[in-house]
Amino acid sequence: MASWLPETLFEIVGQGPAPSKDYYQLLVTRSQVIFRWWKISLRSEYRSAKPGEAKDTHEEFLENSHLQVQIALIFGARVLDYVFNLCEGKFDFLERLSDNLLLSIISYLDLEDIARLSQTSRRFAKSPSSSLLADFVASYFTEKLEAVTRDPLFPPQLYPLLRELPVTAVHVGRAVGEDSSLLL
Repeated sequence: MASWLPETLFEIVGQGPAPSKDYYQLLVTRSQVIFRWWKISLRSEYRSAKPGEAKDTHEEFLENSHLQVQIALIFGARVLDYVFNLCEGKFDFLERLSDNLLLSIISYLDLEDIARLSQTSRRFAKSPSSSLLADFVASYFTEKLEAVTRDPLFPPQLYPLLRELPVTAVHVGRAVGEDSSLLL
């Protein structure tokens, strides 16, 4: 099932905690965890320091508490948890789906379920005003409004009012992000 995953499952780079200026890279592939570091210092004793690299298989990483502590200090506990999950074969497939495929799947959900999805998935909760989910919900409302206006019993005098409604991805996205009960 995981054969369609890319070779690189996760990559993050960053600077060590203050006062360190050292630079670090964490790379998780299908079979290895690779931790690289570059010593950055004005001190003469570190000028000849060469970059370092530690490579562990997933199984070795799960046993390597020293490397785990370093990763937690540099990148945080959430990154360490995520790397643990990857090494244990627990992939977040929802995060890896293309936008088109994800929209296709979401189109089968009820609006209530879509609102819940925005509360449980980091991919949808990151930036509601510019997210894929907000765009989908905006198009959902637009389709519903168009369907209502095609009804022969819809009063024509309301057309100008509908054109003035601010039903955009930004407005709907804010509603999903701030109070999903507005959509239910």
